[in-house]
Amino acid sequence: MFPILESREIAKNVHLQRIHSPRIARKRKAGQFLILRRADNGERIPLTIVGSDPGEGSVTIIFQVVGKSTAEFARMKAGDSYLDVVGPLGLATHIEKFGTVVGIGGGIGTAPLLPIATSIKQGGNRLISIVGARTKDLLILEDDMRAISDEIVVTTDDGSYAKKGFVTTALQELIDRGEKIDLCIAIGPVPMMRAVAEVTRPHQIKTVVSLNPIMVDATGMCGACRVSVGGATKFVCVDGPEFDGHQVDFKELVMRNRAYLREEKTAMERFEHKDGKCMGSGTPAPVGGKS
Repeated sequence: MFPILESREIAKNVHLQRIHSPRIARKRKAGQFLILRRADNGERIPLTIVGSDPGEGSVTIIFQVVGKSTAEFARMKAGDSYLDVVGPLGLATHIEKFGTVVGIGGGIGTAPLLPIATSIKQGGNRLISIVGARTKDLLILEDDMRAISDEIVVTTDDGSYAKKGFVTTALQELIDRGEKIDLCIAIGPVPMMRAVAEVTRPHQIKTVVSLNPIMVDATGMCGACRVSVGGATKFVCVDGPEFDGHQVDFKELVMRNRAYLREEKTAMERFEHKDGKCMGSGTPAPVGGKS
């Protein structure tokens, strides 16, 4: 069992947890992830390791409530335990002195970007960060990203905070002002990562994206997380999660990620209905998130 040391909501339907897992805390590197399972009948959920404290023996995760399993995770409090926490998984981010690196985090994607951006900065690079969200309520880790960045641009799609617009607009403005960008790292929703890759492609700016396909065993055996990169089949759990954004078949990735939408919606509706009955009400209790 892996006890939770801290659990709190840091933005609307976005939760941070610190979990006691000493061996993972000692070994994890930027870019790697965990597979978590709450109980015997629980779903295996992949989540990036946002940080660790080897002295305390803890790892930190941040997740958004998007379905039944993450809604269950969000209900867990300090003192509760996960049945399984497996990791560190995936390949660590390659770090060297690139020059000027632009790190782009869209929505919950800022969470996995933070440890990568921290390592990039510690590697002697100039770091420009672009952090965006649909609205102010969904913006996370702005202060953490600001603390490690040489320059930061914050955007909201609806203009409710900071600069109105998309992260791609902010990126294009950097390019237009003549900024020499040696590497771009983009993490967030698939449409956002695809859009970033299209902005950088004409300028031949190397672009790395972190993919999030459906994943099951995370050992490369089941094949559920396969993606096409440069015409070749890759398994995100062992070959990634980071790939050349200009080579990823995003259309295929979107289709594969939608494969179980109906089942996910049904599971969430049953969870909300059951919870509503437990609350003694004829209507489901609000748990937030989407199917």
